[in-house]
Amino acid sequence: MIRFENITKTYEHGRKVVEDINLHIREGEILVLIGPSGCGKTTTMKMINRLVEPSLGKIFIKGEDISQLDPVELRRNIGYVIQNIGLLPHMTIAENVALVPKLKKWDKSIYMNRVTELLHLVNLDPAVYSKRYPNELSGGQQQRIGVIRAMAADPPIILMDEPFSALDPISREQLQDELVRLQEVISKTIIFVTHDIDEAIKIANRICIIKDGKIVQMDTPERILRHPVNEFVKDFIGANRLQKAEILPSIQEIMVRPVTARPSKGLAEAIVQMRKQKVDTLLIVDNKQKLLGKVSVWDIHSNYQQEETLLLDVLNPVIHRIKVSQSLAEALQIISKYHVAYLPVVSKDDTLLGVITRASLVDVMAERFQENESSPEIEEGAILC
Repeated sequence: MIRFENITKTYEHGRKVVEDINLHIREGEILVLIGPSGCGKTTTMKMINRLVEPSLGKIFIKGEDISQLDPVELRRNIGYVIQNIGLLPHMTIAENVALVPKLKKWDKSIYMNRVTELLHLVNLDPAVYSKRYPNELSGGQQQRIGVIRAMAADPPIILMDEPFSALDPISREQLQDELVRLQEVISKTIIFVTHDIDEAIKIANRICIIKDGKIVQMDTPERILRHPVNEFVKDFIGANRLQKAEILPSIQEIMVRPVTARPSKGLAEAIVQMRKQKVDTLLIVDNKQKLLGKVSVWDIHSNYQQEETLLLDVLNPVIHRIKVSQSLAEALQIISKYHVAYLPVVSKDDTLLGVITRASLVDVMAERFQENESSPEIEEGAILC
């Protein structure tokens, strides 16, 4: 789709901002350009729509040398979203979105239908927002308008220069999700500049890491995380992130306290306990905490009319369990393969020690990826679901 051939950009006093870049951007992908401040990522992106002209080399879009194209016409066929949004304050939202189609002399009925379609696409009701002005919208809403304005003339390429960096963390997270969702619908070729590696990992099909005007590594987020090419990339993506990704916690760190009952308990008592502790299954243990089986709310419901029935009479065997000495990788394999909602953790002699739930997995793994993590403790009354 877009090809850089030996691109160099030199400014005054011979300062090279971009040096001998060769880059192929595939059609329909989100390629993120990332690197430290002053590395040349924004300059690289701006050369695509000729806001910056290269000193050496050529850039091709669909095989066509862009230096031979009229720059104004080129820009009208490339969407552009910037950090400061750039909505025109004296124009309504509809007028802002329709600006480029209008310049391209689209029929009014066509571009107004396009405005309506795009507002719906980002969950902004056209009846409410079309006639409002930019200062009547929140920062997040304005940025959504900036994104759909770039899409209004249906360009095959969209450039995004740190579009979400000025937003609060919640709005930023929402717009990252929105962009990923939109891309599934519109399938544009998006070049996205950011300085935030978490943002890059979240949205990119491929990441291009730049240092001192040169490409250091370009690959999928997964491969960059697993195979950083040098110490610079390791430091840039975060050594702690790599260490935590590579080392799984132990089963003892993941397990939470199980909800248990004795086999001699009646069914009405069991229902009361389930309601109180908000679970749909009880693990049945003897007086030495050895795991005997399990009873679900359905087992109790099916036998509830038999007043003399005890949990012992309706318990079912626990087919899947794991020893505390085994690895978390083995536990994950069991949970994934058999689609179990929870996995009892037992000692060598089948004493019940805890339970691994999907919720406990998510909680502890998330903690390990936070900068200020604390040691997880066994939770009281964990839900087995």
